Order: sequence, then structure tokens, then C-alpha cells
Amino acid sequence: MPIADSVLDLIADTPIVRARRLDAGPCELYFKLESQNPGGSIKDRIGLRMIEAAEGRGDIAPGATLVEGTAGNTGIGLALVAQQKGYKLILVVPDKMSREKIFNLKAMGAEVVLTRSDVAKGHPEYYQDLAERIARETPGAYFINQFGNPDNPAAHEHGTGPEILRQMSEVGGLDAIVFGCGSSGTMTGLSRCFAKDAPDVELVLADPVGSILAEYINDGVLNDKSGSWMVEGIGEDFLPGISDFSRVKQAYAISDQESFLAARELLRTEGILGGSSTGTLLAAALKYCRAQTTPKKVLVFVCDTGNKYLSKLYNDYWMLDNGFLEREQHGDLRDLILRPYSRRDTVVLQPTDLLVTAYQRMKLYEISQLPVMDGDRIVGILDESDVLLHVYGDEARFREPVSSAMVSKLDFLDVKSPVEALLPVFDRGQVAIVTEGDRFLGLITRIDLLNYLRRRVQ
Repeated sequence: MPIADSVLDLIADTPIVRARRLDAGPCELYFKLESQNPGGSIKDRIGLRMIEAAEGRGDIAPGATLVEGTAGNTGIGLALVAQQKGYKLILVVPDKMSREKIFNLKAMGAEVVLTRSDVAKGHPEYYQDLAERIARETPGAYFINQFGNPDNPAAHEHGTGPEILRQMSEVGGLDAIVFGCGSSGTMTGLSRCFAKDAPDVELVLADPVGSILAEYINDGVLNDKSGSWMVEGIGEDFLPGISDFSRVKQAYAISDQESFLAARELLRTEGILGGSSTGTLLAAALKYCRAQTTPKKVLVFVCDTGNKYLSKLYNDYWMLDNGFLEREQHGDLRDLILRPYSRRDTVVLQPTDLLVTAYQRMKLYEISQLPVMDGDRIVGILDESDVLLHVYGDEARFREPVSSAMVSKLDFLDVKSPVEALLPVFDRGQVAIVTEGDRFLGLITRIDLLNYLRRRVQ
């Protein structure tokens, strides 16, 4: 490959890889690795197109402020381009966005405004409406407006679509493509491209359960009430102004659990680390492929890299907390222990460890209290307050052993105790130490109980 003059020159021309291990029925399944764009997603394409087209029209002055509402990846694509071109960027993002994306945006110099993810379009705190208002109230700002910007689908009509047809011609062409819909730019642009150059290609929509789009495609019903979903970047509660669904004949509604498990399966089987929306697309593609009676070549987007979701769908504890992974049920307090000691999931200390070690483990694993173990016997509990009170006024005490600050007078809770027995423990400001006889099983915290109650509602 030639040496590029700018990271922006690396956008597009992403590779396609054939699936080898997934069961696609009679079909051949191919993955378009948009995760290989420099910003890690397909949205780099529209970030570059929307900004450069606005520059060409004279809509953006040098050093201007750009504003956009985004569920994540469009923001990263815009941040990449704005950074390289010297623009200030304000992004309004819903609070369900993964923290990896937020860290990425801030590290690239974007100003991030977090807003609610539990409100619909028309609410003043809905991320798109808030972004439009910030742009209107900021002198000289330019509102990108990906949901109504014709340069969004144009990036795919004239770029992504021809690129796919050229690549797939090497294996005899393309029969179907599976995509998601957020701003609808990908779908609309590809639809226009294929209508002219490959009219027989089937367009298949993968939509999160809770979004209104699958019902609109399959039943012709435009519902004004949407649900909620945890998959990021796709699904909508309205029809974007640039959307053109006329050539989409089939849609699959995919649950969050199906999406996350499919993404994890993609990594296990094919070695492809995709994000949450990739899981939605893959789950829909497999359903489509397995329903076919004749062989077809089917393309799926790996919309973005899974590196942005390591704290979510690739985190077993997060998956367990949210009920997306099955756990063995015992009918007692073991069902509430997130990190069972018997599986060596519990983060522990030894009495001889230093307090600075305890502090580092609390920070690393984002937990506030740690059991202190002497072999398999619990001999103490150490929490943030214990460390703080011990070292305050004499920071050198960080070098003292855990045994000097831990609480060694412990109250144990038998595993067969009712859930209600946790409440007095929490009321005393303690963590529940669960045992079975003399055997330590694990800890239960307030958030563990909250997660347990929420799973029961689900």
C-alpha cells in the first residue's frame, strides 16, 4: 500500500472477508470490515463527506464550530475530520453510549455534552433536538444534521456501494446485503446505488427490538411509540428525513441479548471483533441465510470495532448484571453473588498485601470493598473508607499492610437466608458476606441486589 499523506486518506477501501465457521445455511456469508477505517467505523465515510461537501459550498468558515447529535460513531468520524482540518466540534450524545466512545471523543478534542437516552424526538433533551438548539444558539456554528443531510447517503451512493460491487465481483457478485439503520444514510445511499447498478440485490434490514423500523418495513405500520434498546448506533423512533425505504422488503427485529451474543460468537468463531450493532446485523443475516432454499452470497457490515464495547458486551460481569448471560440458579443468595469466590472471580487481598495494592485493585476493578483472605478463610473486609481513614494525614501508611486497616470483626450471612435479610446489612453501611457453613461464597452489595431485582422484572 502507498504511504498516505493524512489519516483521512485511509478512509474507505475496507476489506471483505468470507465467513468460514458460522452456520449460514446454504449461503455464503461475507463481512465488510468497516471497523478498519481509521476512526474504527463506517461513519468515517460520512464524517469526511459531510464536512468536505459543506466546505465546497462555503457553509463552513475556517476555524468554525461544528455541532452534531450522535449515538457515537458519527461523532468519532466527525472528530477525526474536524481535528485534521482545525474545526472545533461540539457533540451531543445519549447517556447510553459506551464510555470507550466518550473517552475516544474527548481524547480527539471534541466537546461532549451528555443527555438523556430515555426521551424521544421532540423532547428538549433528546440528543438531536438539543444539538440543533446548541448550534442555533452558538454564534457562527454549523449544524451537521446527519439525519437530514443529503451528503450522508451520497457518501454511500457514490463511495461504499460501488466499492462493494467492485469487490464482490471477484466472487461472482452479490445477492443480498444486511444493514442497520440509524440516520439511514447507509441504507438510502446503497439503495440508490444498487437500483442503478445491481437492481437484483436484496436489501435486508436488521433492527433492534424497540425500534419502529422493522414493523414499518414488514407490516407497513409506522408506530409513534418506540421502546428502548441497548445496542448503540442503529434503530430509530422516527423516520429520518433522508430515509428511503422503498427497496427494503424484509426486516428482522433482533433483541439486545441476541445482538450481544452474536457479536461474541463472531469473535469466537471468525476472529472478528465487532461492536454491538454488528451483532444485530449478524443475528439477522444468519436468520435470513438459514431461511433460504438456494445458495446466495450475503454481505454483512462490521459497522465498527468491538474495542469500543470492552466494558459492555465483552465484559462478562456487565452481561451477567444485565441478564444477557445465563447463570446457574440455586434459589438462594448465591443467585445474587456476581463474583463467586469458588470460581476465583472474587477480587481479594491477603493480610500482608500493602494498602497501596488494595487501592490499586479498587481502582482497576472499580469496586469499593475487598475481602481479605488467609488461604480460603475470610479474615477481614477492607473498603475505601478504611483505607482513607488509615492514610489521611500520613500518606506513608499506604506502605503498611492491609491487616493494619481492615475490619476483622465480621458478620456473616448464611446462604439460605432470605433476600430480605440483606436490607439490615446494607442499612448498617456494610456489605453482605455470604457463607455456607465455614465456606466463604462471596460478597453481595447494594448494586448486586438492585441488579437482581431488575433481572426479575425483565
